Amino acid sequence: MEYVSRVPRPPLDGLIDDLYYLEGAPPYARLMLPPMPAALLIVNLGEPFRIRGGIDTETAEYTDGCVITMPTRALEFGYPLRTRSVGVHFKPWGLAPFLSMPAAELCDRPVTIEQVWDRPAVAELRDRLATADGPHEMLALLEQELTRRLCETAGLGLVRHTSSIIAATGGAVAIGGLNAAAGVSSTHLAQRFKELIGITPKRLARTHRFAATVFAINPAGPVDWADLAGDAGYFDQAHFDHEFRAFTGLTPTRYLEVRRRFLREHPGHVLDSWPLPAD
Repeated sequence: MEYVSRVPRPPLDGLIDDLYYLEGAPPYARLMLPPMPAALLIVNLGEPFRIRGGIDTETAEYTDGCVITMPTRALEFGYPLRTRSVGVHFKPWGLAPFLSMPAAELCDRPVTIEQVWDRPAVAELRDRLATADGPHEMLALLEQELTRRLCETAGLGLVRHTSSIIAATGGAVAIGGLNAAAGVSSTHLAQRFKELIGITPKRLARTHRFAATVFAINPAGPVDWADLAGDAGYFDQAHFDHEFRAFTGLTPTRYLEVRRRFLREHPGHVLDSWPLPAD
């Protein structure tokens, strides 16, 4: 697969981790994406793909693309034989200035871009991207569109600052101290987070801690789960196992088996750092 990524210019760099282009044959027909502290926008330029947001959620098909606020559970992506898209990995708060509704309304409910932006504008954007001269021009066009749509968002400074503290500590921070430091009530802070990110500060901290723990796993060697759980600040290994199941649907040992399978069957793949086979 071909994967091209770059960080946008200011002011978008304060909202977005990267813009990316993806094309080629996926390593598996279905990939599981564990929750991570990020929101996602995909503009699809190939055949439709499918997303299932959990075992109790029906699989939905997406033709134009999708918008996903910060998930609280794993997502399953079903790809065609070849896929082609451009997308945006937003910081947790970064999607809010581009939404016309509170982020909480979209929590664990991926929607099409046409449900967030107007259909004619999405169709025009997809046409321009499809006829662009290569990935770099496509990413430039996407950046222009995002800059054009950027809006002032009430409370964004508060949420961004508090979220940055949570990220810097890897989720190991006392949430009560955050609202006190910000000079607002816990209710006000939680309300702003749900409006702009879709989840509470506590849930964001849990997601950061889980992500930091997963990235600390070296699948090439033995893993001491007790030490890993303790270093991440989990109360005990049972707490860690419970969190892992809640986020992925897998036990830690099963996750490691699936991760090793990916690396064994597709060494050096551009997607090898996070998605997992769902087959």
